[in-house]
Amino acid sequence: MNIQLDSQGRLKHFLGIEGLSRELLVEILDTAASLMPVNEKAVKKLPLLRGKTIVNLFFEPSTRTRTTFELAAKRLSADVLNFNINASSSSKGETLLDMLNNLEAMQCDMFVVRHDQAGAPFFMAQHVPPHISIVNAGDGRHEHPTQAMLDMFTIRQHKGDFSQLRVAIIGDILHSRVARSQIFALTTLGAAEVRVIAPFTLIPKGIENMGVTVFNRLKAGLKDVDVVMMLRIQRERMRSALLPSEHEYFQYYGLTEDLLMEVHPDAIVMHPGPINRGVEIESSVADGARSVILQQVTNGIAVRMAIMAMVLGRGHEGQSCHSS
Repeated sequence: MNIQLDSQGRLKHFLGIEGLSRELLVEILDTAASLMPVNEKAVKKLPLLRGKTIVNLFFEPSTRTRTTFELAAKRLSADVLNFNINASSSSKGETLLDMLNNLEAMQCDMFVVRHDQAGAPFFMAQHVPPHISIVNAGDGRHEHPTQAMLDMFTIRQHKGDFSQLRVAIIGDILHSRVARSQIFALTTLGAAEVRVIAPFTLIPKGIENMGVTVFNRLKAGLKDVDVVMMLRIQRERMRSALLPSEHEYFQYYGLTEDLLMEVHPDAIVMHPGPINRGVEIESSVADGARSVILQQVTNGIAVRMAIMAMVLGRGHEGQSCHSS
């Protein structure tokens, strides 16, 4: 039994890409496409979630993800509460479950959760009553499923069919929840080849079992790919000796204009942000003609609107929003 689905096989929670069907992922992409025009209207509102209360519970710092979740909820006319964890009772020792019980008592409908512990959103989904939904906004090293779906949406905008695509994911594969969700999504949607490119120290053991091909040399891994997905490198990896220095990392794994000569002529460049210019990507590439990094941010609003509408049972209404 998949805890994310209700008895009809529809989304009840959105906790991870692993285990979801291709049909469900395509439904999310189609619903997001139907909601995109809302973001370009003079009045950026739909009544789909009017009367619903959504709580953003971010136990880790976030600007881009939290803001786009908040915008998405407000564009669906939901009431939104951004919970300040540092000023909450959790800083006084309150357990996660006690916090959840108290927020439930305020008649909330959905919790959007980011947590540094893998599995925290699953734990919450197991303990909330049936009328409450949980959406994972990133948990530990486990998954970041809404980021992966906005990435898939952006790829489909530019490339259409996934079945002919070679995709390269480059950077800290070992610690990246984004990479895990991207790999699950790409393999489920039928991408022809998914490559991961990183130093030996940042490749998890057994990752080939996820259906990917491993490269340790960037130039070889980029050969003829259609999509280049960069990952952010955290400076703590240098301090923990997993990488020698920012300068050396950029020398061997930084994406430059010269290296783009290896990719397919129509390839696009992606990054989940925030980017480290001169560490994982050259500024001229981040701002260049192939870059779709800012489109990813824009698309994140529509994709999160779609997911929130679907888990609260309003996805099918959202598909008719062109006429709203």
